[in-house]
Amino acid sequence: MDLNGKIIVVTGAASGIGRALALRFAAEGAKAVVCADVNEAGAQDTAEQIDVGIARRVDVSIEGDIAKLIDEVETEIGAIDLFCSNAGISVAGGVEVADADWTRIWNINVMAQVWAARHLVPRMKKRGGGYLMNTASAAGLLNQVGSAPYGVTKHASVGLSEWLAMTYGDDGIKVSVLCPQAVRTEMTKGLEDHVASIDGMLDAEEVAQCCVDALSRETFLILPHPQVESYMRNKTENYDRWIGGMRKLNRQFGSLTP
Repeated sequence: MDLNGKIIVVTGAASGIGRALALRFAAEGAKAVVCADVNEAGAQDTAEQIDVGIARRVDVSIEGDIAKLIDEVETEIGAIDLFCSNAGISVAGGVEVADADWTRIWNINVMAQVWAARHLVPRMKKRGGGYLMNTASAAGLLNQVGSAPYGVTKHASVGLSEWLAMTYGDDGIKVSVLCPQAVRTEMTKGLEDHVASIDGMLDAEEVAQCCVDALSRETFLILPHPQVESYMRNKTENYDRWIGGMRKLNRQFGSLTP
């Protein structure tokens, strides 16, 4: 995808990867970058840093907010070329985590992406195509020591992205899924020595550049940390050995908290 002249929506745009994406898309010549976030002040701050920025307060855990965002952008600005479902949260813990926390992370990390597709794919199909980019994590390809809710929801995000790509590719709809390891953001503050940082923490700007490069090639899997590909191969080549390796990591890092 050539980002020049495109109308792009980024959720979770108040900070971190979302903000870096918004700024980078604007630098690539986007016609409009809609910066959506539940943190309205943060979204506004991001939008004000770029000439084509437009801020919207959106709670992605509410389907109605996403439907309203898509309708308003398409009505007031124009057809959305690229929708980046980037907003996400993390919850530490395992199966003991309260149901309310499981529901919240599920809605934000997974259902927000379902709802975006639900309300946007029919429009894209009607006009012959479009692009969806979902932010998951390397945890969605491997898993997450210390956080069952994060590992499970990121797996679901990858699975959803695969399904969208195989189901709507013939309709001209492209899909990419972003799966980084540790990125220097508010979410990872205090986790500089955690397992996700074994291969180093990237700046959000580096991840944004990786996304731009992948979008230009229309690559499904975006891996800012290229080591993840070899970890995936290790997993599929010998699942039991991989589980054994993850148990070692769990012994080393499972008790770490921010």
